[in-house]
Amino acid sequence: MLAAVLPAVPAAAAPTCEPATSYRAVTDVPWPQRRYDYASIARLADGRGVTVAVIDSGVDADHPQLRGRVAAGVDLVDGGNGQVDCVGHGTAVASVIAARPRSGSGLRGLAAGATILPIRVTDRHDSDGDVVGSGLDAKGVATAVRRAILARVGVINLSLSTTTDDPALRDAIADAVAADIVVVAAAGNARERGNPTPYPAAYPGVLGVGAIDESGQRVAASQVGSYVDIVAPGAQVIGAQPGGGHAAMSGTSLAAPFVAATAALVRQYRSDLDAAAVARRLLATADPAPGARRAADYGHGVLNPLRALTDVLPVGAARAPAAGGVPTRPTTAAVGSTGLGRAFGVGGVLVAAGGSVALIAMFVPAGRRRRWRPGVLSARDPGSHRAPGAH
Repeated sequence: MLAAVLPAVPAAAAPTCEPATSYRAVTDVPWPQRRYDYASIARLADGRGVTVAVIDSGVDADHPQLRGRVAAGVDLVDGGNGQVDCVGHGTAVASVIAARPRSGSGLRGLAAGATILPIRVTDRHDSDGDVVGSGLDAKGVATAVRRAILARVGVINLSLSTTTDDPALRDAIADAVAADIVVVAAAGNARERGNPTPYPAAYPGVLGVGAIDESGQRVAASQVGSYVDIVAPGAQVIGAQPGGGHAAMSGTSLAAPFVAATAALVRQYRSDLDAAAVARRLLATADPAPGARRAADYGHGVLNPLRALTDVLPVGAARAPAAGGVPTRPTTAAVGSTGLGRAFGVGGVLVAAGGSVALIAMFVPAGRRRRWRPGVLSARDPGSHRAPGAH
C-alpha cells in the first residue's frame, strides 16, 4: 500500500533551522523492544508495503536509520517535502515505527519495512520554558489529514492534540476513517493540568493512545478518559534525532507510534482486514492492564503486537466496536470554543510529546547539509515537557 508522492507546497524559502546540538547513538536495546520481542515479530511481518503518514514536525530523511524509509511528503508550514525536522519530534516518532536495524545502534523500528510519509505541520517546541517556533492550527492539521488521504496511506499517526473540537478537523478525520485508514492519535499529557478532552484522539474511529512506563503503570501525565482506547510504551522511549544519534523522550506522542506501527504490521500480515477490523484486533489482543478490562486509565489494555498478528479471535471479539465505538461520521454541532491551549495559544496545534527529552551526548559532524534545533528539556517539570509541545 504505497503512498502517492505529494506535490510540495511552494515557499519563498526552504525551512531554516538553527545549528544543532548533536546526539550519540544509543547502543543498548530499548526496553519496549525487549518487552515486545521484535525478532519474533519480524519473522512474521515488518510493515513492508504499508505507508504510515506521520503528521508532525517533519522527518529527517537523512538519519542513517531512516534513510530509504521516508517518502517525499509535504511541508505545510514552510513549503517543501516534509523531510526537514527542526526539533526532532517527528523524527523520533518515525523511528519508533520504521528505523532500520543498524550496527552500533540498539534502536530498531517495530515496523522497520514500512514507508513513512512525512507531513510537516509544526516546529513548535519548549525552549527554557517558552514555546517557540511556528505551527498550524486545527484547520491546518485537517489539511494535513486530507493530504494523507490523497496519498492513500494505510495508517495515519497524529502525535499531537488540541482542546478545540474543530469541525474541519473532525470532518477530515471522519473522511480518513471512511477511506479505510487506521487513524492513531496521542491521548495527550495534561492529566495533571485539567485533563482536557484531546482531539483528534476523542473522535469516533480514532485509536486514542495513552502511555505506560517500563513497569506497566500509566505515566502520570498521560490523560484519562473514554478516549483512551489502548496504552503503549511512553516513558524514556529511545528515538532517532536529526543528524544522527538518539534521544530518550516520554509522553503519549511516543506511545502512539507503537500502535501505528502495529497497525502497519497487521495491514501487511492480514491484508484482507479493513481498517476498522485492524483497530478491533489491536484492542481485542491487548494485554490486561491494572484495573478493569476497559478502564479510563488504560483503555482495553496494553498493546501486544505479536498477539495482534497471531491470535485467533472469537467471533464476538472480531465484531466488537472499534476505537471510540463504531466509526461513524460525527455531526458538526456543538463545536468547542476552547482555545488551542496555553502552550501554543490560540491558533496553535499541540504536539503531545509531554515528558523528558534527554540529551544523550554528541557525535555527529558539525558540517551538516542543513541546520536544526532540538527540543529542550524542561527540568522544572519532567512530566510536562513539550517537544515541540503538549497541552
